[in-house]
Amino acid sequence: MSALALQIARELAVRPEQVEATIALLDGGATVPFIARYRKEITGALDDTQLRKLEERLGYLREMTERRTAILASIEEQGKLSDALREQILAAETKARLEDLYLPYKPKRVTKGQQAIAAGLLPLADLLFNEPTRVPETEAQAFIVTEAAEGGLAYPDVKAVLDGAKHILMERFAEQADLLALLREYLSQRAQLSAHVVAGKESAAAKFQDYFAHDEAFAKVPSHRALAMFRGRNEGFLSLNFTLPDSDDGVHPCEHLIAHHVGIEAAGRAADAWLAEVVRWTWRVKLLTHLESDLLGELRVQAEEEAIRVFARNMKDLLMAAPAGLRPTLGLDPGLRTGVKVAVVDGTGKLVAHSTIFPHQPRNDWDGSVHALAEICKTHGVELVAIGNGTASRETDKLVAELMKKYPALGLTKIVVSEAGASVYSASELAAQEFPSLDVTFRGAVSIARRLQDPLAELVKIDPKAIGVGQYQHDVNQLKLSRMLDTVVEDCVNAVGVDVNLASAALLTRIAGLNATLAQNIVSFRDANGMFRNRQDLKKVPRLGERTFEQAAGFLRIAQGDNPLDASAVHPESYPLVATFQAAANCDLAALIGNVKLLKSLKPEQFAEFGAITVADVLSELEKPGRDPRPEFRAATFDDAVTEMKDLLPGMVLEGVVTNVTAFGAFVDVGVHQDGLVHISVLAERFVKDPHEVVKAGDIVKVKVMEVDLPRKRIALSCKLDAPLPSEKPANASQRKVPSRQGSSGRQTQGSTPLKSGTLGDLFRKAGVSN
Repeated sequence: MSALALQIARELAVRPEQVEATIALLDGGATVPFIARYRKEITGALDDTQLRKLEERLGYLREMTERRTAILASIEEQGKLSDALREQILAAETKARLEDLYLPYKPKRVTKGQQAIAAGLLPLADLLFNEPTRVPETEAQAFIVTEAAEGGLAYPDVKAVLDGAKHILMERFAEQADLLALLREYLSQRAQLSAHVVAGKESAAAKFQDYFAHDEAFAKVPSHRALAMFRGRNEGFLSLNFTLPDSDDGVHPCEHLIAHHVGIEAAGRAADAWLAEVVRWTWRVKLLTHLESDLLGELRVQAEEEAIRVFARNMKDLLMAAPAGLRPTLGLDPGLRTGVKVAVVDGTGKLVAHSTIFPHQPRNDWDGSVHALAEICKTHGVELVAIGNGTASRETDKLVAELMKKYPALGLTKIVVSEAGASVYSASELAAQEFPSLDVTFRGAVSIARRLQDPLAELVKIDPKAIGVGQYQHDVNQLKLSRMLDTVVEDCVNAVGVDVNLASAALLTRIAGLNATLAQNIVSFRDANGMFRNRQDLKKVPRLGERTFEQAAGFLRIAQGDNPLDASAVHPESYPLVATFQAAANCDLAALIGNVKLLKSLKPEQFAEFGAITVADVLSELEKPGRDPRPEFRAATFDDAVTEMKDLLPGMVLEGVVTNVTAFGAFVDVGVHQDGLVHISVLAERFVKDPHEVVKAGDIVKVKVMEVDLPRKRIALSCKLDAPLPSEKPANASQRKVPSRQGSSGRQTQGSTPLKSGTLGDLFRKAGVSN
């Protein structure tokens, strides 16, 4: 069993055998979705979340192994690798610890300490350190160097000599790995992180005013506040540093730690004052900035990882939102002066008609627009109307409401849809390839219609970052963010599966084992040869070999093909197992699929050679073949009397849609073009540690309007419908602070950090920065 497997197993609380088997599959080219779905027997049923963590940790530890090997080789080449040091390096569990151990041996520019050693001052430094009863000034006399050797320095007087000896000890202390680890731990647990406005920039830095004089425990800084402060520093408005109260004797506590660790204790001896100065300089000159930088770097990484996890969770919820179904749909991209763009897609998502209507200012062709829409709906059998939630959304929603009232026989259902990212798609190369002759202004309406039919199939065409359901997404490592979001999209697409005869190249690209080239090859083959009749036909696609077929086949579905199993999640490799089910049940395939009673009568132990987990999975899939893991579709009902912020009144209870979930609360669209904030403290009747425990993007919730700030466009909401309004609360009600940011649709939303508040003014008093 490898050391890597043992370590990862311990961290993930799984068996080493599971980790070892998974590593072998990953190294063999298997994808996480494939392993999670079709290799449960081998991995012991590790799920996709565990597998992603395992894959990420494996990469980190392998990078560490490479670095460890390079460090050992470097130190050995210098002839300084002792057995004890080798053991320490091999036992290091983090990259930081590894680099601390390597620090004394790392090639570096010539330092003042090295120059002093070259000038012969090392014996003096050792003497004063080991025998502090010696008088520094007296001992230094013997080490004066009036003429420097070639490339060296002169030490012409006692002060210069003692400074040189000081630098020798400072560098020695500052390169002790155990001391660095001790100070890191102490600072991370005890230090305050202090933010201050840069002098003279107060007016320009108004959006960071919460942090003009801000102090909080470093160990408790939440990710969103950390990222806000880092943004302020990066933009030149804030300075960040660590603070610790001095000890009772006026000495910094870290200086005490250094002195104790290296064995320097004040006892009234002749060299004690000089040694104290060495310790003070070691801390202030050598270690303070270094450790501050390291710890702030770690905080930033942790804050970014948390922000990326929030984005990933929201993205997953959005992608796995309930599809309205492949029904003829009218997509409306609202606008005022430029008109409302209209697009009709059929039940397969194909564009069949498009036009523009002008119901709003300045033309105000309301009746003509209603009539035009009615004719379009009649002609194309439209069942659903998707309305983008941008400018003029509620006005357009009223237009469709009138259409439905005047023409009830059409049987229309209207839904307001987030148009986040639609403009990005409209101008993309993918949209240009899909609709080369269609004006870019209509492509957004097509996207709005399709994302109602099937959010997953349409949203995969848009860069996940453009959908904007994260917090401080532009402040995090963009490569890590892209990688994480790509894995989320991949997992979602494979969890649902795709109809290979309808799926776009963009959707097929996300299937396990496929890439952009193979996805396009599938579409081209389909266009040239007609619909795929069975999964085996996929092997005729250029460059789609056996290995790729194994990875992808189970996620590619063929409805109404030659074999009913091809429309299910049963992998072709398990078709022989289904044949044994048929034989045991003495029936044909059609009689077996969906026959819950018959399937329940089969005894799994009869098929033990296929593996208990595989048998259970296949039986479950046959009960509801091709079932969609996404929830049933349901639309929020906005209050027709509430279309703008000025219509909102404290105490109103409204239905809304969760557009974004952050570490500090959830943003809810109640139909007024401005998302309101439900702070984490009022998300539920119980204490909530993580908002994702309670809500997710796309959820339909009932909220109570607590307060509205029209000038600053801020709305405070509560999921506690019986909560007293701010005006009804006692004056000393606890307060909370919140940073502002962007909502998922690109409309302004308010962000938050745990604070103190009872009124909206207090709630947003310590506003952070917009995203």
